[in-house]
Amino acid sequence: METRASQTGMNKVGTAYILWLGCLLQIHGLHRLYNGKILTGLLWMFSFGLFGFGQIIDLLLIPNMVDEHNSKLRASQGLLPEGVLPNQAAIQQVIATHPTPLPPSSEPNPLLVKLLRAAEAKGGRLSVTQGVMETGASFSHVETTLIHMVKAGYVEITNDPESGVVIYEFKEL
Repeated sequence: METRASQTGMNKVGTAYILWLGCLLQIHGLHRLYNGKILTGLLWMFSFGLFGFGQIIDLLLIPNMVDEHNSKLRASQGLLPEGVLPNQAAIQQVIATHPTPLPPSSEPNPLLVKLLRAAEAKGGRLSVTQGVMETGASFSHVETTLIHMVKAGYVEITNDPESGVVIYEFKEL
């Protein structure tokens, strides 16, 4: 059973639009400060919302600003993008929807071997970034290979308790 994490601290689009209306009182950029964009929020305040042009453009950008802020907040809390605590059922649901264009092959996959060696050197735990650093392959190629290994049952996915980073655990190593 999936449990939703508490949504405290999550920003709301409606609140951001109300703060945008602060421009009518000559207080520009409140919506940016609300969404954690401190530098541009201060710029908006002291330049009258980039002379009004930035303030008007932000009417279209506010929903994305709120989504970006909330995504960063979820990641910092160790939650999946959907706001779900990272349990195996939720992780498997995300994995099931991820495309894996790796066709079965009788030849050994050199990236797979490099990832296994990297995981072995790191105590059987590997993040995508560590895999990229160790192999020199692209992020998407490393992630696709790791997810292919998860689907095959060789690897499990967890989150680092401190950073929330997705960690691939190689149980046989």
